[in-house]
Amino acid sequence: MSIRTGAEYIDSLRGRDLKVYLFGEEIDDPVEHPIIRPSINAVAETYDLAVREEELATAKSSLSGRRVNRFLHIAESADDLVMQNRMQRKLGQNTGTCFQRCVGMDALNSLHSVTYEIDEKHHTAYHKRFLDFVGMVQEGNEVIGGAMTDPKGDRSKGPAEQADPDLFTHVVDTDEKGVYVSGAKAHQTGCINSHWIIIMPTIRLTDVDRDYAIVGAFRADAPGITYIYGRQSCDTRSMEEGDIDAGNAKFGGQEALIILDRVFIPWERVFMHGEWEFASMLVERFTCYHRRSYVCKTGLGDVLIGAAATIADYNGVPRVSHIKDKLVEMTHLNETIYASGVASSFQAQKMKSGVYLNDDMLAQTCKHNVTRFPYELGRLAQDIAGGLMVTLPSERDFRNPETGPLLRKYLAGRKGVDVENRMRILRLIENMTMGRNAVGYLTESMHGAGSPQAQRIQIQRQAQFIYKKNLAKNLAGIDDPEEPRENSEYFKRVFKILGE
Repeated sequence: MSIRTGAEYIDSLRGRDLKVYLFGEEIDDPVEHPIIRPSINAVAETYDLAVREEELATAKSSLSGRRVNRFLHIAESADDLVMQNRMQRKLGQNTGTCFQRCVGMDALNSLHSVTYEIDEKHHTAYHKRFLDFVGMVQEGNEVIGGAMTDPKGDRSKGPAEQADPDLFTHVVDTDEKGVYVSGAKAHQTGCINSHWIIIMPTIRLTDVDRDYAIVGAFRADAPGITYIYGRQSCDTRSMEEGDIDAGNAKFGGQEALIILDRVFIPWERVFMHGEWEFASMLVERFTCYHRRSYVCKTGLGDVLIGAAATIADYNGVPRVSHIKDKLVEMTHLNETIYASGVASSFQAQKMKSGVYLNDDMLAQTCKHNVTRFPYELGRLAQDIAGGLMVTLPSERDFRNPETGPLLRKYLAGRKGVDVENRMRILRLIENMTMGRNAVGYLTESMHGAGSPQAQRIQIQRQAQFIYKKNLAKNLAGIDDPEEPRENSEYFKRVFKILGE
């Protein structure tokens, strides 16, 4: 039966045979664990938004002719990609955290074109298998977890050169039914909250890395999988009584290490097997989609700006000039991220498979902005909030019959403001800038979809300095245009990727 609402999604996660470890213990029921449940609630909101705002969060699938969740839709126009960005910002506003489905969405869209082009060269049947899989998950309205990042081991060596072959996920056996994979996937967002996991190569491969050129889908509760839950700053506050100290008690993010021990993937769920030369194409297209997907952080930025404006009001200083200037600066930075992401989507090109791929240079620019601007937004929010954000006593002290009245007396702000509300907004700012949801808003902004240097390399490759120098020389009346050098091979490859 197809999942429709957030409540139905949560029910779909119950009773699965998952091996999940947290704080050194195996978790019997991840759905009801107080640390894990906020991340499940965040995914549930992606379902409820689709019910409330169908035009925003669903799209008509060309595979079935029915409306499907936009996270499972193959982008058939630039407008589809822009609508993804609009949905992502809205969900960031609604949850104040990572809602964990962007990786799966971007994996589906990148695999659409890559499987098509593998088939074109090798006469394989990956694209048909892939479309069958997409149709199935659209029908069930299930969550896809995209798993690309490997532990990598010694970064100076390739997959086949590692002392331990399992430091990159690889095929260890095959039979007439399918393949068996071992290894691990690190920093996996929302993996325990997914129904399906799609594994993909994480870097460019060579001929000796054929066993590492594997793309396939399997159930999140398939035999042979162990999940080790990642810690987050202040995460145990979710296990305490009350809801103030958590800052955002309802919603949170999730990362885990996935250990794969001979996990079976049937042939009908295998979408790459040994075609090592297409690994770099897949990585580049996935990161192109995913780096402009970081407009989701502007939704979180909207929440943080609202929190900073609220605490300024509670403190009685909303009209002070430097406070207003800081809020304007926060808004400027936030909208700059959104502008570059939406511009990337708007300038999408149609691939040979029919899917649309957003502009790569603007995607890199969007993500590079994200590696910087949320940190400045966080700094400005902390500046406006004041030191009480990190010296505030606990909710238990606030509820204590002796200390509570003292706190209400001495932590009062502007007349007419409830002291508890002042505490709550301070805890939210703490949560987003140094607490649990700072994981998704700050560090994930730095390293998710590749570290800052990865974007700088791509920006440099596409900067077209020779072309731009010739523009300047032409206007300056200089008659010695430069000839393109060897780096022009990169642009030939880019044009080939775009199907031009």
